[in-house]
Parts: sequence; C-alpha cells; structure tokens
Amino acid sequence: MADDIKDTILSTIEASLDAQLRAVRRLRKGEVASDKPSRQSRLSQIDMAYDVLRKARAPLHISDLLDRIQASFGLRVDRESLVSSLTKKIANGKRFVRTEPNTFGLRPEEYR
Repeated sequence: MADDIKDTILSTIEASLDAQLRAVRRLRKGEVASDKPSRQSRLSQIDMAYDVLRKARAPLHISDLLDRIQASFGLRVDRESLVSSLTKKIANGKRFVRTEPNTFGLRPEEYR
C-alpha cells in the first residue's frame, strides 16, 4: 500500500514539474498564453489514437500506441482510460478493431 501512495505522489509531482517546465519554455520562446486552446489540446484521447493508428496504417499494441501519442502530441494518456474508451468504440462497431489482446487497429474502411 505504501508503494502505491508513494507512486501516486511522485506521479503528481512529475506532472506538476512537467507543466511548469513547458510554461518556462513557452515564456523563453516569447509565446503568450492564449484563451483559445490549440488544436492539439482539443483532441480527445480517441482522436489522438485514431490519428496515430491511421499514420501507422497497422494495428499497434497499447504500449506502442501510448508511446506514439506521447511523441506526437506531448501528452501522457492513461492506459486504462484509453483501453476502456477503445473497447467501448469496438463494442459499438465504430472506427476501431481489436486484432489481438491489447492490440488495436482501425476498421478497414477507416484507411480509405
């Protein structure tokens, strides 16, 4: 139990420091904060996963998908949250398929 609490605290501190570092870098570049959110910040986790899978043109394991989302969008997405969202879309027959355990791709018509 103590390790879980420690991990949660360290993750929170890490996220806070990451946000602070991004703010400092924006200030260094002379960027001014805008009231309008950027296109990137408006994408949902599902939209980011869709974008990554479409560019990959092949199914990806959830770990690879998360790594590519972070590399492409600079955001860390919660694994369980994304898997849950993808599973719901698959159950509804929308956009995504599960090709293997924890491996997701796009329905064939989505590549057109």
